[in-house]
Amino acid sequence: MSAPIPVFDGHNDVLLRLYLTPSQDPVALFLDGGTQGQLDLPRARDGHMVGGLFAVFPPSPRALADNANSMVPGGYDLPLPPVLSLNDARASTVAMVSLLHRIVRASNGSVALCVSAAEIRAAIDRGALATVLHVEGCEAIDTDLHFLDVLHAAGLRSLGPVWSRNNAFGHGVPFRFPSSPDTGPGLTDAGKRLVRACNAMGILVDLSHITEKGFWDVAQLTTAPLVASHSNAHSVTPSARNLTDRQLDAIRDSDGLVGLNFATCFLRSDGAMRSDTPLEPMIRHLDALIERVGETRVAFGSDFDGALIPRAIGSVAGLPVLIDALRAHGYDDALLTRLGTENWLRVLAATIG
Repeated sequence: MSAPIPVFDGHNDVLLRLYLTPSQDPVALFLDGGTQGQLDLPRARDGHMVGGLFAVFPPSPRALADNANSMVPGGYDLPLPPVLSLNDARASTVAMVSLLHRIVRASNGSVALCVSAAEIRAAIDRGALATVLHVEGCEAIDTDLHFLDVLHAAGLRSLGPVWSRNNAFGHGVPFRFPSSPDTGPGLTDAGKRLVRACNAMGILVDLSHITEKGFWDVAQLTTAPLVASHSNAHSVTPSARNLTDRQLDAIRDSDGLVGLNFATCFLRSDGAMRSDTPLEPMIRHLDALIERVGETRVAFGSDFDGALIPRAIGSVAGLPVLIDALRAHGYDDALLTRLGTENWLRVLAATIG
């Protein structure tokens, strides 16, 4: 039997799921586990997940339409919520940041909040789940960036300037298929100040969800490697959320990273959101990404608890199913180790320190 492959995963939305489950103790839900959602501590251990970027995503007061039913084969262009107010975004952001801190405190050392690559490695070595605080969509941050300092002090080390919803810092790509990622303007002046501040503070700037123009705005400004934590290859699935060959070339040239998104709508050639999606499209995307950017610049960015993923994986506990499929496809353990942990740890060392 082959040795397990540990996985540091580039994106999950478990904090949002827990935040939206007010009738139960969210800390206990995560630490004790259960059947809800796709990620908790017991199932992370079962799946050999050793850490990841834990997203704080401020939800809109008005829920999106049922995306799974709207993302049908052939094409779609989903309407997005309006701009989120600073007050609404800040209330949910603070609650989710607090929740991660409460989980860490209650875990008796089983969960660690890490602010450097060295802390991530140390946590993994002692058997703790290594979490990195990430903000997906910066609606909670004022354009003077005062709240960025507060979040940094609370452990923030990664952010996406936008989700697929425009804000004061830039424009996001819609959930549109088929579509180029060139769907609108890029960074605002405040967004450019945000990128410069992140470089100075050692905060990773995540390019998933941003328009193609925004991608190039960041590429022109940043002094750090380019990272898209949970995006796939546009050449395989022509979704607005996926990366063109030219974008992937820029990630390669910056020695950055792209994390494979498990959401089926970004994997399938027809763009559909279907749980009966086989693992083959995931392998096809990994092959394409590795061919374009190289074996040291591809990793996993599952989107657990934020998307419909292939039923064969189901939850974080199913990660070994994907690893076994990749072994059968011809990926050796050296490559799987790079995909699983080492590529993320390399780029995090180069971005957050």
